[in-house]
Amino acid sequence: MMTQEQCTHRNNVQSTEKPQVYKVGIYGWRKRCLYFFVLLLMILILVNLALTIWILKVMNFTIDGMGHLRITERGLKLEGDSEFLKPLYAKEIQSRTGSPLFLQSSKNISINILNEKKHPVSQLVAGSHGVHARGKMLEVRSSAGKLLFSADDQEVVVGAERLRAPKGVQIQAEAGDIQATCRSDLRLESKDGEIILDAKKIKLLRLPEGKASSSGTRQNVFEVCVCPSGKLFLSQAGTGSTCQISNNVCL
Repeated sequence: MMTQEQCTHRNNVQSTEKPQVYKVGIYGWRKRCLYFFVLLLMILILVNLALTIWILKVMNFTIDGMGHLRITERGLKLEGDSEFLKPLYAKEIQSRTGSPLFLQSSKNISINILNEKKHPVSQLVAGSHGVHARGKMLEVRSSAGKLLFSADDQEVVVGAERLRAPKGVQIQAEAGDIQATCRSDLRLESKDGEIILDAKKIKLLRLPEGKASSSGTRQNVFEVCVCPSGKLFLSQAGTGSTCQISNNVCL
């Protein structure tokens, strides 16, 4: 057991010693590195914030949309020139009121109508080689809804009142007949050229027959005559053929 004198001596020794102080924190090169990284982080934050503001300014971000693209109650509204690099899917595309809708492509523009099996049933391709359309039927109508032109596998219908071709019209059927039918008159007219009928047989059906009047009065009845060259001409009808009398036309 420790005596009272020993305890007193130990207390006196401890009271005379200086207390030790322990420093808490980062000092030296570690402190400088920490300050450097904090400064670098602040610089990156400021640069990132400046770039974000610049992008928002350049792309014209607003509450209603971005750039020429606006978000409306009816959908998306796009103004100005735009370029699409990937497929665009939309239910309806229309231009502004009073402005045309302009589509431009470096290769071609294709419009496809698909069935429930994703197979094309109608197709319209506008390219550098021309415009190609494929479908069961093609119709062209006027603004009033009148049929101007239609075509399918069975027939081609031209509904316009006149069909004009500046350099001529050629109709050729190598494997079948050509039939022209009209409700009123069928007129063949050539102002500067000829009308040529080239066939083995030429039939003029249901021509009216005229008879010369016994009283000798002139009648408006004519006879159709044919020259050896194939030229047709009319001659005043008589009791017999009058083609020989008017044969001077063939000269």
